[in-house]
Amino acid sequence: MYVSETLGQFGARFHQHTVSTDVLHHAKRAVVDWYAALIAGYGMAPTPLLEAAMADDLDRGCARLALGRPATVKAAALIHGTASHTAEVDDIYKHAIYHPGSPTISAALAVGQQVQATGTGTEFLKAVIVGYEISCRIGHILGRAHYQYWHNTGTVGTFGAAAAAAYLLHLDATQFTHALCTSATFAAGLQQAFQMDSMSKPLHAGRAAEAGVAAALMAQQGITGSRDIFEGKLGMGVAMSDAPDWAPVLATLGQPFAITEMTFKNHTCCGHTFAPIDGALELQRLHAIRPEDIAQITVATYSPALTVAGNPTPRTAAEARFSIPYVVSTALIFGSVRLAAFDDAQLYHSATRALMEKVQLQVHPELDRQFPGQRAAQVTIQLLDGTTHQFLQPTRKGDPDMPLSDADLQAKLEELASDVLGADKLRHISQQLWQLDTAATLQFL
Repeated sequence: MYVSETLGQFGARFHQHTVSTDVLHHAKRAVVDWYAALIAGYGMAPTPLLEAAMADDLDRGCARLALGRPATVKAAALIHGTASHTAEVDDIYKHAIYHPGSPTISAALAVGQQVQATGTGTEFLKAVIVGYEISCRIGHILGRAHYQYWHNTGTVGTFGAAAAAAYLLHLDATQFTHALCTSATFAAGLQQAFQMDSMSKPLHAGRAAEAGVAAALMAQQGITGSRDIFEGKLGMGVAMSDAPDWAPVLATLGQPFAITEMTFKNHTCCGHTFAPIDGALELQRLHAIRPEDIAQITVATYSPALTVAGNPTPRTAAEARFSIPYVVSTALIFGSVRLAAFDDAQLYHSATRALMEKVQLQVHPELDRQFPGQRAAQVTIQLLDGTTHQFLQPTRKGDPDMPLSDADLQAKLEELASDVLGADKLRHISQQLWQLDTAATLQFL
């Protein structure tokens, strides 16, 4: 049996799988976090431009955009997938170096609104769970070798979207399999796309959501894919990774479910910057360090963090979100790295720019070996009087071993969405999100 067939059977049979209340609660947490990211990014470029570009697919269709505008199912998946990845506050599955929420939940909501399945809330959450499970397992196997050139959220995310859509469309095992096979040849998103200022990165998540939905709809109509697309001699494993062994993706499906091991972001920037931020803030807390007393900051961490987020001189908000020197300096001066950190007033703040010049980045060999399973950073701050303080941040606040609580996630939602939605609407939507397992409709936006 091919990898695609095993995954397809798992997805199709998930309708008969009874999901525990604990796993369903983890899915609700993921949706709450996704919605916070969606609203945070909805007004940011490129989403308004994308809406304009997709005008022919708006004001009609069964899906609804974040502020209530009708849309076709694929347009809604594309726009929501893009918006929810734009502000860089969406969730992470660290073992796959992947943001599953943006493509998976965006696709699930669009298709769920279209089909209005029986037992809507629980079925929607189960679609999210199976989308996370299949895509996170694939991403884990593709591994670090894939991440060298490919943006996993654009590639692996296509499988999350396809699996969630296939589940809600009630595809049988053969159709589900072909949805995944077609997704594999749709999967794209290059790391080079965000090595300089551009709008491409969030579009990767949106395109993955759209492509996954399209693959599932095609499979529903009988369109087939190559069943050996993962392990074949010209398949995804060879072409986009280091010819990995696919057996682990099959052996432990749902044991535990990937959605129970998510990282939820505590800072509004690239996740590779989190351990440096957390470590710097902890040093500041422990030793009452004032920014003006700092002579040098050394951040030693894993090499992909420096490749992706090592920009020493960011010029724009998009570049600043991928700059360890910028976010660490901002954290030490302003106490946090939230959305305001990327306003013009803070982006070019003279004290921040001066402190950035004192930041040095290094690869820490041991921490590099631990990646991607562990995301750590060693932060050293030398003061002008010669005193040196060092701290090893072993993980990131928000990782499964240092999780955000439900209250933390609710506070994040309120912080990111209150200005857009207003207090009354936010209160109503929050209640709907936390009670999704009992919802009779998905028209809660």
